[in-house]
Amino acid sequence: MSTNKIKILTISDHPLLPSGVGTQTKYVIEALLKTGKFEVLSLGGAIKHPDYTPTSVNVEYLCSADIQAGSWTIVPVDGYSNATDLMNHIRNWKPDILYFMTDPRFYEWLWSIEDTVRAVVPMVYYHVWDNYPYPSYNDRFYSSNDFIATISKVTSDIVQTVSPQVDELYIPHAVDQNIYKRVPDEVISKMIENNAFLKGKKVFFWNNRNARRKQTGSLIFWFKKFLEHPEVDRKKTCLVIHSDPNDPHGQPIHYLQDSLGFNPGEIVLSTKKLPAKELALLYNVATCTINISDAEGFGLATLESLSCGTPIIVTMTGGLQEQVTDGTNWFGIGITPCSKAIIGSQNVPYIYEDRISQEDFVNALLKVYKMEPEELEEISKLGLQHIEKNYNFATFEKQWQDAMIQVHEKNGSWDNRKNYENLRVEIL
Repeated sequence: MSTNKIKILTISDHPLLPSGVGTQTKYVIEALLKTGKFEVLSLGGAIKHPDYTPTSVNVEYLCSADIQAGSWTIVPVDGYSNATDLMNHIRNWKPDILYFMTDPRFYEWLWSIEDTVRAVVPMVYYHVWDNYPYPSYNDRFYSSNDFIATISKVTSDIVQTVSPQVDELYIPHAVDQNIYKRVPDEVISKMIENNAFLKGKKVFFWNNRNARRKQTGSLIFWFKKFLEHPEVDRKKTCLVIHSDPNDPHGQPIHYLQDSLGFNPGEIVLSTKKLPAKELALLYNVATCTINISDAEGFGLATLESLSCGTPIIVTMTGGLQEQVTDGTNWFGIGITPCSKAIIGSQNVPYIYEDRISQEDFVNALLKVYKMEPEELEEISKLGLQHIEKNYNFATFEKQWQDAMIQVHEKNGSWDNRKNYENLRVEIL
């Protein structure tokens, strides 16, 4: 039996970035390396790099002493690479599988050369999509892959309906429960004692990029309305915002905060990039985590929050809706959109944009604000069970390990490439 490892070439956000795409790709890579059957070359993009020198990642921590981890090298790239550079990597490194992840609009250039790529290497796409109506215009993209993994039940249904001929498997995001977990009460108490703004308060937490679809302005304006509600003691609640207040794609948070006249401590800004373990502490301190995006493929922050035992308030859109309820139990509050506008562009002809109302949002905050500790604890326990059953790390890792081995066995690569013809006859 050959001892050669299966070579995976990945394209995504830089896998060591804290973005959802970067984090999940890192989890996929680590899962593969743990088997000792793979080695990985990653094209890490989505940021402006200060240095383009390839780096080797120390993967020894992934494996026990009796398992030999494969190597992992990251090559910084602009955007998500380009056709010329990708083909150079394919020719020089000769991967067995090409994996790539994020929204389809970033990969039209890749699918335009799929006949060249797939002639030697099967393509595996980890698909991010936010909403209905069924995007029939994506069929040409979906059909250009050997295998599609889908991040949410919405995305899975879309791929199965639009392109039923393509191999597809629902593999939702997962969180590392060794990091994102409940911590002892005394740890939380100590952290609160050291921060006067949090002491004695119901803490609402918002951990998102400050970008248009995340609804930063609505969050801040509506939280002010919540504070002005006659049933709310303004001294006993606050909003913690973990984001870049000056993101060029978002709104000026400092300006909004000042112009609306918040009192000191009603909005607490967390602007530093935090290690995962410190971020987990913030989830633990919070009473509830908020995501009211008008479009959200999955929403990793709310999943991390549930894994720490903290309930969520979310828009019933994309992958958020499967996090907040399993159809029977609720692990926070899901807000049904009051508006489902059809928006679009030249690249995305149509898609729903889900908006919630100020009234519904304020009512959701009020409901959490009025909850007794016993009710919050019950929701917390149900959320932890939901994570363990449906989004646990072990299942996520095994699904990806099995899927990549099956793709390799079914499709081969290079001299033994199977199940691909670069000519297709259609009767019109």
